[in-house]
Parts: sequence; structure tokens; C-alpha cells
Amino acid sequence: MIKGRFKQCRLSLAVVAVVAGMQAQAAEDSDTTPQLNAVVVTGTRSENRTVLESMQPIQVVSSKTLQSTGSNELSEALSRLIPSLNFPRPASSGFTGIIRPVQMRGLSPDQVLVLVNGKRRHTSAFLNTNVTQGRGSAPVDLGAIPLSAIDHIEVLGDGASARYGSDAIAGVINVILKKDDEGGQVTTSYGQYSKGDGIQRHVDADTGFKLGERGSAHLSFDGNNNDFTNRAGPDNRNPGAPGYGSTTYRLGDPDITNGKVMLNAEYALSDDLTAYGFAGYNKSTGDTWDAFRNGRASTFDRAAHPEGYLPRLHAETQDQSLVMGLRGLLADWKWDASVDYGRNEIDLSSRDTLNRYLYRDTGNAQQNFDDGSLTSSLAVYQLDFSNELAVPLLSNPLSVAFGLEYQHQTYQESSGEANSYYGTGAEGFSGLKPGDSGSYRRDVVAQYIDLETNLTDKWRASVALRHDDYNDFGGATTGSFSSRYDFNPVVAVRGSVSTGYRAPSLAQQHYSATTSALNTSINAYQDQLTASVDSPIARLLGAEDLKAEKSRNISLGLVLQPTDDFSATLDVYQININDRVTLSSNLNVQTAAGQAYLAANGIATDLYQSVRYFTNAVDTQTRGVDLTGQHRYRFDNGGRLNSTVGYSYSKTRVTDIKDNPTALAQSGLNLDRIDRRDRYGVLTDSTPRSKLSFSTDYSKDNWGLHANLVRYGSFLAVSNTGAAYDQRFDAKWVLDLSTSYRYTDWLFTVGGDNVTDAYPDKRNSLNNPGHQNVNYISYSPFGMNGAFYYLKATYSW
Repeated sequence: MIKGRFKQCRLSLAVVAVVAGMQAQAAEDSDTTPQLNAVVVTGTRSENRTVLESMQPIQVVSSKTLQSTGSNELSEALSRLIPSLNFPRPASSGFTGIIRPVQMRGLSPDQVLVLVNGKRRHTSAFLNTNVTQGRGSAPVDLGAIPLSAIDHIEVLGDGASARYGSDAIAGVINVILKKDDEGGQVTTSYGQYSKGDGIQRHVDADTGFKLGERGSAHLSFDGNNNDFTNRAGPDNRNPGAPGYGSTTYRLGDPDITNGKVMLNAEYALSDDLTAYGFAGYNKSTGDTWDAFRNGRASTFDRAAHPEGYLPRLHAETQDQSLVMGLRGLLADWKWDASVDYGRNEIDLSSRDTLNRYLYRDTGNAQQNFDDGSLTSSLAVYQLDFSNELAVPLLSNPLSVAFGLEYQHQTYQESSGEANSYYGTGAEGFSGLKPGDSGSYRRDVVAQYIDLETNLTDKWRASVALRHDDYNDFGGATTGSFSSRYDFNPVVAVRGSVSTGYRAPSLAQQHYSATTSALNTSINAYQDQLTASVDSPIARLLGAEDLKAEKSRNISLGLVLQPTDDFSATLDVYQININDRVTLSSNLNVQTAAGQAYLAANGIATDLYQSVRYFTNAVDTQTRGVDLTGQHRYRFDNGGRLNSTVGYSYSKTRVTDIKDNPTALAQSGLNLDRIDRRDRYGVLTDSTPRSKLSFSTDYSKDNWGLHANLVRYGSFLAVSNTGAAYDQRFDAKWVLDLSTSYRYTDWLFTVGGDNVTDAYPDKRNSLNNPGHQNVNYISYSPFGMNGAFYYLKATYSW
């Protein structure tokens, strides 16, 4: 399965072995030192477990390491440091370019659970319906968390539904906030791309302070202002049309401005009772652009905008979170009671555009429209207990944890102004209609138990069981078994088997909207209806009530720690997922048969060319391997070198596609619910299967040097037209470099990301007919902007 890919893996192991073979003195700890002995809280209910003692693969990334990447975006920084994570940067893909997801092991962004201080984080209200990675998902917006608030991040690379519930199929990202009660820092940075655009301005600050004699708090703020980039080619579609031969499109990163604040605090009410809480707020505005209309597609375009126009999609996001809790000790039992609330609201609007039907019928050439809003919220009430008990027949204490959880989830879709959805609506994004709007909610009740013990001095095991009951589709029971055996202090093996699930989100069940998109196969714009699964038109085309995704995870790992300064881990895994929730194909209803079929059932189709809906049509299997190596070295001259190597390989294949449902099969329309692009592309090959990274930090006296080299594997763009139109994009190497100098309380940094100025391959003309201005594809794992250079200054106290 992975044999052909182990050449890169052997190279990684060779590099690790060379580093390990160095004769080193004992290294001193520093903020960028690999976290060899960091205590972790993710994936276990026991205390004082370190990274290398874990029964499951876990990586820890410190705040300083995140900042060393030069990125001010959490998802991007993590993806550069952890090979199993992917951060696609879609461009000209609607609102997806503003709220960008992160993937783990090539799976969907909503199959990764995000925690903050161990508490479930709410998801974004935005649903990705574009042909990009994460299509059909509504993931957590990691960009709403200030980088300056983060102490470290724990990334668990294993299924964890039996401990945390829904979504933890690929793994868990646990963000641990700073809690220091003194000190702080202020950072400002400025950078831009070598092409001269995409200027990024950033400022952040954080500080800790005491709350009387028994409490502490830490306050953090981040502010960003990022200009757009543009890598579009010349518009050569229509000779003689407005803009012909010039750059009419905008293909690149969006224009984004945001401000984020977070507070983390706790107060000891007594020796056995502590109150704690943390809260965050993010306000963000972003602009991305749809395809340029040159006036040839419609006589109304030509009349209202004779020089053509470029629709701009504008989103204003507000993200709020609040967690409050009490934890204490009662009769030797530790307990934790908490209330967790999060809310995400996105106001959508279209600007510099046109509603063709409105102009045709009324002569109104309105350019700016309020398109409506999307809102989601999550409230979690949780009560946890834990203790270590002496149990007959066990030579070591049994760690027992159990708890109860209640969740209340909501999703709301609010319509835009009437002119935004009149007819087919504004070009780029039609306003949400009154028929699309609605408010939905559901409740979840869960119970869990988690047992862990050392069966012998060398053998440790853990069992977890959880049941979640949803009032809209039923229950899910999941379990896990993990174990580890230490042959000696140097070598250990570990493994786990688990079942998991992901409940379909309220957005996937109820989202409805009409969008205008370019079909590059025919070089024409088409209006697409994304219909809720319970709508009449979706039911006529085969939509059914959504079920929960079910997963089975198996992993086996090897842990090596020959010295205190060197460690390596190797983990192989398999993830089978049944009933994956995905968008159907764009079902063409503009054929004569399609129009007749729907008309006979009382539905007019003159306002859209195709219809799609969410469905449980696909089963997949993912197999892969993760390799990590870390080493610390101290030179005789006092210099310190911290090095890491990481390799990740994952391959996803579709194992089963369900037959067309009865309604679609009997419609006589000869349509496939899942098309070729989804079968072999978006779900399987749009993300690189392999990723190799080398990172090193050298420090001596006041100087520091950082280098990060990443090889992103090849990926495939699949066309619905046929295999001849598919395109394989080559693997690329990306190098980041920076140097820093500390002067008293100041730290000055000069750096460059992608200093090799790597770009993804350009799209070939066969796969991009008549549309060469969109010359790069949105699947690229490192973007399409080229080299980026920056200056940074930090003052600490």
C-alpha cells in the first residue's frame, strides 16, 4: 500500500539517524526546544503523561514555535509544522477564500475536533459548497483565536469520539491558552510578497496579572490587516470584449481585516475549589472576488456595464466564546462543572455586481446587495469526575473518569434584501431567499466512562466508552481501546482501536442557497441551487434524511528515545468511514426531460440550471503513516541547535458508492448522484498524499536562526469531462528562513516565507478551456503567491 512511498520515509529516518549520532552535551531547554517531555492532557484523563509516554500519537507545538513560522494565521502556522495537517488556500471560490479550513490526514475539515483548554469549540456558520478541499463542511474557524493567547497546542493524531464525541474521526486539536499572572509582550510586523502586493500589517499584545492573592488572568489581543493578492493571467476569452488581453480577474488571497481578543482567568475560592473561565471575541471583514463578467454573457451585462464588472463578495464575521466553570475536590474525587457557549455570525453581501433579472424587468442597475446572514451557536453543559482507585487484582491504581454532557446546537439562515434574490439574484452570490431562511436547533445528551491503568510496570492500557443521543436522528455509541508496552526506557510500542462518528451538522441538513458559478467545461455561467435535504425539489431528485458518519480506526506505533535529547515516533493507521456526508453532483435539470419531470411535480426550473443536496452516498478508507523525529544539540561554543523532521503519507480511496436512491433512479433523468470529480478527486486526490518537513532552530548569545523546509507531494485535479482532462500537479519544495537578534527586552526578526519562490504548476489549457486567466488551481497546499518577506519587532517585559 505505502511501499512505493517509503523512499521519502527512509530518507527522513536517515536524517534522524545522522542527527541522533551526533555527540552532544546535555541541551538546555528553551521556548523553541522540541517538546520531548511536555505533559499532555489530550487523549487521556490521567495526569502527568508526557508526549513520549502517550498511548496515542500526539504532537505539542509551543507558542514560540508557532511564531517562528512567520505566519500570523494559526491554521497556516500549524500546517507548516505538522505534516499531517493541510491548509488549502482557495482563491476565486466564493466565501470559502475568507473562511479557510484545515485538514488532518487528508480528511474533511469537519472530521477534526477542536478544543480550547479541553472544551469543545463551536463551528463556523459558513458552509463550503465550492469545489475545493473541505467541500460540504462547516469547520471550526481557527482564525478567530489570537496567536498571542496560545501557550501551546496539542495535536492528537487518532480517533477520539469515545472520549470527546462527534467530529473526532481524524484527530483532535487542543489549544491551550496562556495563564501566566505576570509579564507580557507586544509584537508588530510588516510584510509583503515579492510581486509587490499582499501587504500584511500585524500587531499583537498579551499580558498577565494577578487577581488579588488567589487568582490570575491573562489578556491577549491580535489585529491584522492583509491586502489581497492577484496571480490571474490575461483574459483571452473573447477577442474584442472589454478587458481582452488584460488582467480582469483577481486570483489569490482575499482582503481581510480582523481584531481578536481573549481573556483566560482563574480564582481559588478555597483550597479545594477554583473558579475558572475564558472568553474570546473576533470581528473580521473580508473581500474576495468572483469571475469577471465581460458583457458577452448577457445583453443586460453589456447594457448596464459596457466595460464589464468584477463582482466582490463581502463577509463580516463576529465570533464569540465564553466558558465558565468550577473545579474542586470532594471525598478524594476531582470534579469539574462547566458551561461552554460559542456563537458565529456571518453577514453576507455582494458588491460591484448586477442582478440581471432586476435590471431587465425594472431598469434598476443596483450594484451593492445585502445577501443575508448565517448564524450558528453551541452551548455545552458538562460535569466530569475523576479519581485513582485501588482495585483488587490490579498492581497499580485504576484511573477512573466519567461524566455527563448536554449540548444545545442552533443554526439560523436569514434572508437578504428583496433585490438581492430577485430572479436568479445578484451575480456571484444570490441573496438568501425567504424560502431559504429558517431557524433550527437540536439537543444532545451524552455519558462517558474512561478507565486507564498500568497493568504491569511496562504495560499500560485504556478503555473508553461513550453514548451520545441526538433528538433529531438518534444515538451513537462509540468505544476505544489503547495500549502501550515499554520494552525498556528506549523502545516502546503502542496501538489503538476505536469506533467513531460525526453527526451531520444542522447546516448540512438545512442550508439552501442559489449561486452563480462558471462551468469551465462549456465556458459559461450557471446558476446552481443547493437545496436542503427536506425540500420538495431535493426529495424529487433523491434526497434522503442524513445519517451520522461512522468510523473505525486502527493504529500501531513505535516510540524511540535513545537519549534525553533525541526521540522518534512512527505510527501507521487505517480509518474506514461509512456514510460520509458530501454534496451530490450538480444535477442538471435544464434538459427537456428534467424540466418535464419537475414541472409534472409542480416545480418550475427556469431560475437555475442544476440542483445539488447533501447525501450519505460514499464510504471511504484512509491508510497512512506518520513519522516524527526531534533532537536537541548543544555546541561547545554555547550555541544550541533544535531540529525536527516529520513525514506524513495518507491515501484515501472510495470503497463504495451507494446506488442512486429510488426517486432519482425512477425519474428517467439518467443522472449520477455522485459524479466523477467527487469520486476520484475532491474526496481522494485533491490533497497531497505525502508531506515531508525539516525544521531547525539555532541560537547563540543574542542571535537566532530558523529554517523550515517542506516538500508538498503531488496532487490531482479531476475533471467531470473525462480522464483526458485530468491534471497531475507536481510536488514542490518550499523553504522558510528567518534570523533574529535580541537587544535587552527587544527581539528583532527578518524573515522570508517560500524564499525559493515556489508556485504550483499552471493549469493546462485542456483542463481550462477558454479560461486561461484562472491559471492556478485552488487546491495548492501552499497557495499561489510566491515569496513573502517580513520584518517583526517584539518588546517583552
